[in-house]
Amino acid sequence: MPVDLTGTFLRLGDGRPALRFTRTYGHPVDRVWHVVTDPDELARWFPFRAEMDLRPGGTIAFRGETGAEEFTGIVLAVDPPRHLSFAWGGGELHFDLEELDEPDDGHTRFTLTDVLAAEDTAARNGAGWEVCLAALDALARGERFEGPHAGVHAPWKGFYEAYVAAGVPSGAPIPGQD
Repeated sequence: MPVDLTGTFLRLGDGRPALRFTRTYGHPVDRVWHVVTDPDELARWFPFRAEMDLRPGGTIAFRGETGAEEFTGIVLAVDPPRHLSFAWGGGELHFDLEELDEPDDGHTRFTLTDVLAAEDTAARNGAGWEVCLAALDALARGERFEGPHAGVHAPWKGFYEAYVAAGVPSGAPIPGQD
């Protein structure tokens, strides 16, 4: 079954490879910020449960699926409720929230930029983010997301194959598959 890819592979101004995803949600920026930073809300769509010390240099503790190894990240920048970035697993994540004006008052543009530790992780990460962001999209609509949104049992494979077919760099190991 064909899938629609929403991520864009790009190079940042400093040459680092990245993936970027943008969504518009019918919620005020404060509500979307809460979904990005509250551990209980985050666990409903993000690949890990995360407890955050929301200040530059603060630690983020990530816990994954049962049996998955815990790890930490470091907050790089925070400007509530507009920006959060942190280092994790050799890469960085940047969340940017922009309150939209007329005719979209009360809506927020959400942009996730995954700065990749290695270029060959682009297709793998893109596939994972497609599933996680589908869960976030459902949450924003007030719907329940059925099925896992992270891990080896999430429905990422079709997205992965589509990213590879689109020429997005690939080849990195896939946890639980290699």
